[in-house]
Amino acid sequence: MAAKGYLVGVASVIGLERFEMDRGQKFRTHVHDYHQLAWASSGVLMVDVEDHYWVLPPTLALWIPAGVWHASAALQRSTMEGIYLDPARCSLAWEQPTVVAVSPLAAQLIGYLAGDLDQQARVNAEAVLLQVLEPVDKATIELPLPTDSRARGVSAILLANPSDQRGLEVLARQVGASPRTLLRLFVAETGLTFTQWRVHARLQAAMAYLAAGEPVARVADRVGYATSSAFVAAFRRVTGHTPAAYFAAATVGYRDAPTRTDSAA
Repeated sequence: MAAKGYLVGVASVIGLERFEMDRGQKFRTHVHDYHQLAWASSGVLMVDVEDHYWVLPPTLALWIPAGVWHASAALQRSTMEGIYLDPARCSLAWEQPTVVAVSPLAAQLIGYLAGDLDQQARVNAEAVLLQVLEPVDKATIELPLPTDSRARGVSAILLANPSDQRGLEVLARQVGASPRTLLRLFVAETGLTFTQWRVHARLQAAMAYLAAGEPVARVADRVGYATSSAFVAAFRRVTGHTPAAYFAAATVGYRDAPTRTDSAA
C-alpha cells in the first residue's frame, strides 16, 4: 500500500519516503530524474548498480546520482528510507554512487525532515544534513560481478553457497575454463583477484546473519571460515571494523513517516 511522501517546493529535498521490506524483498531495476540517498534505518539493504553490489547496515547509506539505474533488496526485514533531492538545487555533486556514513545526527535529521515543518526550518535542517553526510572509503562490502559466462558461473556457485570449500581448479572444470583464465577474468572484470572476490562474497553473505544477531562463530561457519578469528580478521581487513563495531548504531524510528511497498524505490 503506497502512501504520499512529504513533497516540498523549496531547497533540495523533494521527497522522503519509507519502505517496509520483508527479507528477500526486492525493488526492480529503475531510474530517477533526481538524486537518491538510499538508507536502511533498520535491517540491511543491498543495492545493485550495474552489477556492483553494496551492502548497507544502518550506519551507511548509498548516494545514487540522478539517471543511474539501480535496484535494491532487503537482506533481512528492513526499513528503507528514500531521500530524494533535486539535482538543480542540491549542493552535493557526487557523480558516481557514493557510500556515506550516517551518523546519529544525520539519522535524526532525516526523521526531523519527515515531519511537518515550515519552510525555513526545513531549509535549515536540509543544509545541516547535507553538510554532515561524509563519504567513506573503506566501510562497505562492494561485490562487482564478472560478465564472462564462465566467471559468472563460478560467481553464481559461490553466491549460492558461500561456504563452498572447493578450490579454483575444481570450480574451473565445472564451468569449462582453465584456472588461469578464471584468474585473469576476475581481475579484468571485477578489479578483484579471485581470492579477494571470494572473501567479499562470503562477507556479504554474513551481513544478514550478523544483523540478525547471530553469534560470530556461527556466522563464520555458515560462510566458510574455520574459525571466528579468521572471519573477524577478514571482516576487519575489508571494512576496517570488527563485526560488532560495524553494526554499532543508534536505533532510529520514525513512526509517522510515510510508508510505501511499491517497486520503484
